[in-house]
Amino acid sequence: MTKKTTRRNFIMTSIAATSSIVGCAAVNKKSQTKIASAEKLPITSTIPERVLGKTGVKVPLLGLGGAGKTPVGKSEKEKEAMAVIEAALSLGIRYFDTAASYGASEEQFGKVLPAYRKDIFLASKTGIRDRDGAWRELERSLKRLNTDYLDSWQLHHVSFTETLDQIFSSQGAIKAMEEAKEQGIVKFSGITGHHEPDVIAEGLRRYPFDTTLVTINAADKHHPRPFAPTVLPVAQQKNVGVIGMKIPAYGKLLQPGILNMQEAMGYVLSLEGVHCCIVATESVEMLQSNVRVAQTFQQLTQQDMGAIEQKTASVWQENTFFRAWT
Repeated sequence: MTKKTTRRNFIMTSIAATSSIVGCAAVNKKSQTKIASAEKLPITSTIPERVLGKTGVKVPLLGLGGAGKTPVGKSEKEKEAMAVIEAALSLGIRYFDTAASYGASEEQFGKVLPAYRKDIFLASKTGIRDRDGAWRELERSLKRLNTDYLDSWQLHHVSFTETLDQIFSSQGAIKAMEEAKEQGIVKFSGITGHHEPDVIAEGLRRYPFDTTLVTINAADKHHPRPFAPTVLPVAQQKNVGVIGMKIPAYGKLLQPGILNMQEAMGYVLSLEGVHCCIVATESVEMLQSNVRVAQTFQQLTQQDMGAIEQKTASVWQENTFFRAWT
């Protein structure tokens, strides 16, 4: 038996041994009944879909993000978290994004999503830059998510050229990613970032990633180093699936007198090369509203896009605050 096979078997055996315990602790009887029935019925979605670049997988325009305002990572809001995740599934969301560093997010997802596993696209991330450390984090993520594979495993918040050099070194995290893909533990590889678009673009040029998750919103257009014109052309050239994040800038773009969600989401999804977006949410009601926006999405005209850009021209700094290091 090879070392690689042993690692995969170890992961699968560990998850199988704990899945029943996790399931019992995670949900009440009502939720268990819901999940049991979901195993027989595939998730259907009324949200328009696009093919996520070279992955060949169709995903809805809107996915659920496990960071930001989503109460997934807050133990005191576990009931709200469970309600949001279950509502997302019932509304047809099939793209779920989390990360090892998002508090209890992976654990919360792991309490609800396993029964729907064959019908969803599950993505997580690692901020570890060396091979061995990344492997250990992947194993922990799989256990918390109660699954034996990820649809996408992404290198998290890559912001410096030096970080790329570390990742792509002889014992860098990319080695763990390649080995995990080879063993079928990870289907697709990705790179994410919300600080420096040049670094993400360089990462896409250096390595054939399947996806990239990057900051794209109507305010970022006015930043001295905007993401869309830097990253999207490279992603298109290499057929990389592009997922937009920070769409409403944690809600700041939705303040009175700036934009509504239809404008904020519509702007991003109308950019050539963007396949879908993820938005965090703090309540079922907010999620329902976001889903309605995605369901009714219509490609914006250049005139519409220009009008939205004008609305954000004077407020771009406060709506790209997450790009600053200070």
